[in-house]
Amino acid sequence: MAVFNTARRAFLGSVAAAALSAFGAAAPLQAQEVTLTLHQFLPAQANVPRLILDVWADRVEEASDGRIEITRYPAMQLGGTPPELIDQALDGVADIVWAVNGFTPGRFPRTEVFELPFMTSDARAASHAYWTMFEEHMADTDFADLKILGAWVHGPGMLHTKDPVAAPEDLQGMKIRGGSRMVNQLLERVGAEPIGLPVTAIPEALSKGVIDGTTIPWEVTTALKVSELVGNHTEFDGPAIYNLTFVLAMNKERYEGLPEDLQKVIDDNSGLEFSVFAGGTMEEADGPARQVAVDNGNTIVTVSEADAAKWEEIAAPVYDAWIADVADKGIDGQAMIDQTRALMSEYEANN
Repeated sequence: MAVFNTARRAFLGSVAAAALSAFGAAAPLQAQEVTLTLHQFLPAQANVPRLILDVWADRVEEASDGRIEITRYPAMQLGGTPPELIDQALDGVADIVWAVNGFTPGRFPRTEVFELPFMTSDARAASHAYWTMFEEHMADTDFADLKILGAWVHGPGMLHTKDPVAAPEDLQGMKIRGGSRMVNQLLERVGAEPIGLPVTAIPEALSKGVIDGTTIPWEVTTALKVSELVGNHTEFDGPAIYNLTFVLAMNKERYEGLPEDLQKVIDDNSGLEFSVFAGGTMEEADGPARQVAVDNGNTIVTVSEADAAKWEEIAAPVYDAWIADVADKGIDGQAMIDQTRALMSEYEANN
């Protein structure tokens, strides 16, 4: 599992190459036994496919001595839309998918604890907590019908807008693409109009004036050329205004149908360490993407923790609404909030 730490340290170089080289030369290849398909919504050159999914897939292929081949299908090449990815894994359209839980609002209620406004501040700490919470609360509930290989969050979510945003009232009347129902509730509370769009539709929506801005982390702005389409960005010191949760999910029957030694290859390269690697890698990719906006002469507004208090006050009812909503599903939302915060604090104290 050292591959994921190796890849993180080598981020500014060739992450995938560094990660793979850490394992030395492969044993002579045996006859291929299994071909798995991996389907996801971003272009192959985007950060997540290039720095996370390919690293994971290459490592699995290497560790299997060539008995597993993972065929990667970026940009929805197998058809469908991003919100359909989870169902594609369930139905066997794809063996493995990388999906955003918020693409299907309310379907995975327990994951939303990480999507509450101003909940997370460090992707590794949050991803560590997410996998821990997944094993305790979600494996047999939200994701009972899937084999989850990784669960993580991105770096701090933020705003990218045509007009500058420094205070909540600056969003009044703006049409903003929101990434989840949690952030959409916050946008509504500040007087913005949340627009539901898959992340891949952001460039066209911005260029045509369908939206005035979007919520995404820095790292994906390069693939979407957002810094060329808007001139203003708003980031927050301290906890992020929002976050999204992801899963790398596998069709359960496909996994259970593998020979036990190949199941072990999958398991050895999945789980907690991979999830922390994935979240951390996404956050590390924020820096280079931010620099693109700086080099472009864009305006970057950084909201201090003191000024963010006004935003957090507006966001407080989002917590109350979520707790009430999940209570109807038999979930103790406040207990999940408290446990998530404790897990993130424990990780940050020890790392």
